[in-house]
Amino acid sequence: MESRKSVVLIIPSEIVARGLKSILEESREFLVEENLYDCSRSGKARLRNIDPDVVVIDPAVLDFHGRKEGRNIIGEVCDSAVVALEGPAVNEDILRQYDGAFSLYDEHSLIIRKIRNAIDSRQVEPGPESGELSAREKEILVCVAQGMLNKEIADKFNLSIYTVISHRKNITRKTGIKTVAGLTVYALLNNLIDTGSVQ
Repeated sequence: MESRKSVVLIIPSEIVARGLKSILEESREFLVEENLYDCSRSGKARLRNIDPDVVVIDPAVLDFHGRKEGRNIIGEVCDSAVVALEGPAVNEDILRQYDGAFSLYDEHSLIIRKIRNAIDSRQVEPGPESGELSAREKEILVCVAQGMLNKEIADKFNLSIYTVISHRKNITRKTGIKTVAGLTVYALLNNLIDTGSVQ
């Protein structure tokens, strides 16, 4: 059997979080690592450490302006699929930014299917085995190894956050390395950075 996909919930309601955890783990496809309740600085740090396959967020945890950037906020911290929980505080424009969305009124099989589809939509396609990193990918790899967030990298090179995420996917596909620590070691071994530039 394939290993279970890791999930982090960001849902302020304990009863909803517990119910969703039960549905997901009952399917035996998913393992809910934690419910963070909010997107505070400590929550983001925890999310970065867990680096789940999928994040399920209730956009209501974000302030009004943050709801419009919810996907970007998660994208700055990890490269997970992000699925939104629909609710009265969330309109179609907000939902469009996410990799998927579901309602509390959806059947449990539909919730599983929507989360599965969101993960599948973010899968990195296998590429050529000898894929060499482009100059831009090397620049982004150096930034990742130095601890920069996707938004910081996007600002530095005047790129969209989604372009940075695409480059990071290509780096992962070409190197076969998924973790920041692994990419840092790769950058060190390939003389892209020196030990003094690593945080």
